[in-house]
Amino acid sequence: MRIATQPWAPASGPHHPVALEVLLHGPISRSEIARRLGLSAGSLTRLSTPLIESGLLVESGERVEGSRGRPSVLLDVVPESRHFIGVKLTGEGVLGVVTNLRAAMIATAYAPLTSRDPAAVVEVVSSVVHEVAGHVPSVTALGIGVGGLVSNRRIVRSAPFLDWTDVDLGDALERSTGLATVVENDLIAFTEYERWFGAGRSLDRFAVITLGAGVGYSLVAGGEVAADEDAGIGLIGHWPLDPFGPVCRAGHRGCAQSVLTTSAIVQGVSAAVGRSVDYDEALTLAEQGEPGARRVVNDAGRGLGRLIAAVANLTMPEVIVLGGEGVRLASVASDGIAEGLALDRDPRARRIPLVMTSGDDTEWCRGAAVLAIQTYVLES
Repeated sequence: MRIATQPWAPASGPHHPVALEVLLHGPISRSEIARRLGLSAGSLTRLSTPLIESGLLVESGERVEGSRGRPSVLLDVVPESRHFIGVKLTGEGVLGVVTNLRAAMIATAYAPLTSRDPAAVVEVVSSVVHEVAGHVPSVTALGIGVGGLVSNRRIVRSAPFLDWTDVDLGDALERSTGLATVVENDLIAFTEYERWFGAGRSLDRFAVITLGAGVGYSLVAGGEVAADEDAGIGLIGHWPLDPFGPVCRAGHRGCAQSVLTTSAIVQGVSAAVGRSVDYDEALTLAEQGEPGARRVVNDAGRGLGRLIAAVANLTMPEVIVLGGEGVRLASVASDGIAEGLALDRDPRARRIPLVMTSGDDTEWCRGAAVLAIQTYVLES
């Protein structure tokens, strides 16, 4: 594996905002960059010229801005000039992707875990990293997403699914792979992808709700992810949704964890139809109109609608992004969601756009890759 070490921009300071603006919004005209950054045309020329001469930025086509006037030459980055690896770490296995500078996936690899011992996990992660790295000329940095509490973007303070406490995963992986490594809670990583390259790009305020083995929530406010030392606990899982719902392991009746997780829906539908089903079959049965499955899934949809209403009422997001491996619930239970929203959302309130992601596990990996991209771009 060849490791790329060249810096992001040829000069520090005021050049970086110009390069970052093009990365996030390109292809983009010089006049639009100047408007966004509050620069004069002369200042932008002075700052962008060395970026073009270094090959970081390139002229990429033309665009007519407004009804009249000459076409503007657009500036862009070369996405394939840098490559990054993002890894999603679970209790069962390691999924990795290699991406370009805009987190577009190039290749993926997966390996199961046979042990949760930190040294054994580091070995498996390193093997996945080397496998995906073989698809690109070089790799610049590595990002890891973990379901749990992470401090200093290095140390996994608590990851119950791995039985880990205070594991310096960042240091161990840097020694093993030779790559600069950043470790973060996987929901924060997921949200960072949406903030930089996804549905939340250019938005000042949006929320993310993820569905799967747990229920996740994060908020971007003022264009930044709102996170503190509690990020990774999964506090939204305790949010009450149904006073008559099932009881979770913590003893809460009808909380998000007991209503919206894949396991909760599987258990409910299996009991309703009298046989064991998996998550996809549970939702398919509901789609087909099986009465018991339909009731359980509709109840879950109503709960999701109430959760969406609570997020909208409390944080007033411009958009709510729905993701995670269980996100199919949002389409199958759309009637229940509408019912839950109507229960808790004032009818005079504006409609909150809901954006559903694909639900593919690689979404988490792209988020981890964005962590690596951000660290490289913002700190180099």
